[in-house]
Amino acid sequence: MLISTKGRYGLRSLADLVFYGQKKPVPLRVIAERQGISESYLEQVFALLRKAGIVNAIRGSYGGYVLARPAHQITVGEVLKALEGPLTLASCASGGTTTECDKMDTCLTISFWQELSAKIDEVLSSTTLQDLVDKVQAARKGPDPRKDKN
Repeated sequence: MLISTKGRYGLRSLADLVFYGQKKPVPLRVIAERQGISESYLEQVFALLRKAGIVNAIRGSYGGYVLARPAHQITVGEVLKALEGPLTLASCASGGTTTECDKMDTCLTISFWQELSAKIDEVLSSTTLQDLVDKVQAARKGPDPRKDKN
């Protein structure tokens, strides 16, 4: 499983929104500048996030994007699934789906792939956007960089 640029940039941009937004709408232009990402690319990413109900767009001169729910209620897994689609290591490891593998009954490694997929899903579904920001804030014990921004 390789997380694409869309997934990485989307997650990074949402963490930026939580870290700097402080419940105010943040224009994509500002996020793009801070994160070094193309604004037009972020427009595509945020369209998917909006469609998934993760962010809301606020129009107007003081508009931008805000989270649709509090950061502690949005998981990394939810974000990545909205941007990447289903996250699967091996088709036989995805729970509840039919696969095209004719070796499932005799496969010696299927339990490994299922266990690994379950562990990854556990981390993705238990880590929230707020957790990401809290880790950054704990690591940065200096002055708060948000004081003079946005």
